[in-house]
Amino acid sequence: MNLSLTTRTRAVAGAALTAVLAALATPAVAAPAHPVPANSGKAGSGHQGSGKPVAAPAWRLVDTGSTSHFRGLSAVSARVAWVGGYDGTILMTADGGRHWRDVSPAGAETLQFRDIHAFDTRHAVAMAAGSGTDSALYTTSDGGRHWQVAYQNTNPEAFFDCMSFSDRKHGLVLSDPVGGKFRILATSDGGRSWQVLSNAAMPAALPGEAAFAAGGDCITTLGRDAWFGTGGQSQARVFHSRDGGLSWTVTDTGMGSGPTAGVFALAFRDRWHGVATGGDFNTPTSATEALARTNTGGDSWRLVSDAPSGYRSGVAWLPHRHDPTAIAVGISGSDISYDDGHSWHQFDSGSFDTISCAKNGACWASGEAGRVAVLSYRRG
Repeated sequence: MNLSLTTRTRAVAGAALTAVLAALATPAVAAPAHPVPANSGKAGSGHQGSGKPVAAPAWRLVDTGSTSHFRGLSAVSARVAWVGGYDGTILMTADGGRHWRDVSPAGAETLQFRDIHAFDTRHAVAMAAGSGTDSALYTTSDGGRHWQVAYQNTNPEAFFDCMSFSDRKHGLVLSDPVGGKFRILATSDGGRSWQVLSNAAMPAALPGEAAFAAGGDCITTLGRDAWFGTGGQSQARVFHSRDGGLSWTVTDTGMGSGPTAGVFALAFRDRWHGVATGGDFNTPTSATEALARTNTGGDSWRLVSDAPSGYRSGVAWLPHRHDPTAIAVGISGSDISYDDGHSWHQFDSGSFDTISCAKNGACWASGEAGRVAVLSYRRG
């Protein structure tokens, strides 16, 4: 589903930018492996149970030199990240954001790269979202010096929303419904070639149901498991596949849904524990029934009462084994949970669309007006 910023949300984002710049005036330190213990007491309190100060999360803005809207983001490490944006823009950094290289594909100036997945400094797959042929998949193996069109959509009903890779070879792309069912594309060679999977075992979409191309987080994969979230009308649902996208089940999350509301982002820390975030894009500073969690692999969901107070379009778990810490981002701020998604604390008011965490624990965020940031921690 297409998304565009309204005048109101641009105003919110502008005010948020002023706030985050002021907040980031305090010096930050590099992120430790486990900044806040899981038993630290009240989530986001910034103190351990003993009352001793611990490190608090903060976004450190880096200058991209661009004003593009970066809904696509892939963190490879603390030094390497790729971003994909509007106007066919793709940038890559190999030094933690101090310098960025414009690696935009030639002839793609009209496309919107709303998702990107990078494996290292040389190999990446970029997803363009749009109607008809504006939905396409590009791949590079030389750091963006050359790009190949790996797949270009020709079906007028299709609209690419998001992409996820479970390893260097296997990835899935989610499209809005075609013929009444969501469409899944799959690759087994790192994105060089793609095929549309049979939707015979895909549950029918509800009237008006769609996914949101908001930040590349509406589908997530873990081994053979895959989940994607929807909204758009009467229900906000999560679809789950246990066989790499061939067959699916679907569950109502109980989250609020509407033309611009539903599940915008999903993240699973293992096959059982996951969170779904969302809200209404047109009311970014308020949210009700906008976050749910599961410990059954998505077979059932429970709404979280102590959830972020605004719309959140990106979510990620800190990539440490069995770590119950998750971060959600959106137009009106960022929130952190230290207790498996039960309770949340807002730590930043800046505007971001998506978050990506590398395997080594480095987390990045990106959004409109060229905004990109790296997660750091301040001592209390």
